Amino acid sequence: MPFSPTGHNPVNIICIAGPTASGKSARAVEEALARDGEIISVDSRQVYRGLDIGTEKMPADERRGVPHHLIDIRNVAETYSAGDFVNDACRLIPEIVARGKLPILVGGTHFYFDALLHGLPAGVDANPELREKLELLPTEELFARIREQDPRRAAELDPQNRRRLIRALEIIAANGTVPPRARDIRCPDMHSETRTSDVLTFAPEWIVIDPPAEELRARIGARLARAFERGLIEEVRRVREAAGDARLNELGLEYKIVGEFLSSSAKATEDAARLERKLFPILSAKLWQYARRQKAWLRKLGHPMS
Repeated sequence: MPFSPTGHNPVNIICIAGPTASGKSARAVEEALARDGEIISVDSRQVYRGLDIGTEKMPADERRGVPHHLIDIRNVAETYSAGDFVNDACRLIPEIVARGKLPILVGGTHFYFDALLHGLPAGVDANPELREKLELLPTEELFARIREQDPRRAAELDPQNRRRLIRALEIIAANGTVPPRARDIRCPDMHSETRTSDVLTFAPEWIVIDPPAEELRARIGARLARAFERGLIEEVRRVREAAGDARLNELGLEYKIVGEFLSSSAKATEDAARLERKLFPILSAKLWQYARRQKAWLRKLGHPMS
């Protein structure tokens, strides 16, 4: 009989984390095949249909028959939050366990891991007037304000993610700081008839992939070159036409930077090869900065790195 999780029996899950281009997705497939698992994507951008090249979605044939969840579940113009991820993961994990399979969570959106395992930040209502003012500020200024007013929260944030920076400033304006997440928040137990008392808790096994710096830089460069060959610029054009420049900024990194080039009429008319030559060093530097921030988060976990 499949194990039915309850608050008295923590659910065994595997959490695979690592910086961009470290090989997380391939490792997850290996673990799933070896340990009879199903994969849950922990990636804030792979949830969107049409974001294939920039997010390095694993092609179906490379998944080797392993079920993958939370990929291609939203249109790009829609939003998907950490709260949405927690709700979806809390639904999927018991379903996977009930099938006698092992849930394997893999991805680079570390805030989603935190939200699932440690709870979401305390809620604060939206402040449209404040948001309108903050939208006018450069990203660097938004991050500088958070660093000044709440250094603890600043250390947890991606300095280039405008949506989260603005949300943090919104919470700071209401509370003075962003409150730490409550450590006793857990998913409702989907199998319990007494859901008010039983909750779904987890016993995570961490697999942390942390390649040496030079190896990782080379992998980032190779991955970026492959993305250009596969048509990254054309993918960004399609997303821009469907959702606009503001949405590209929210999607971050490749989409934001390529979108900024495409929004310039002079650069947009350049042939693809010349545009790629200009974009490659800019994007590779930004991706390396992003990877370093991810590595810093991974070190805080305190788990052995491989």
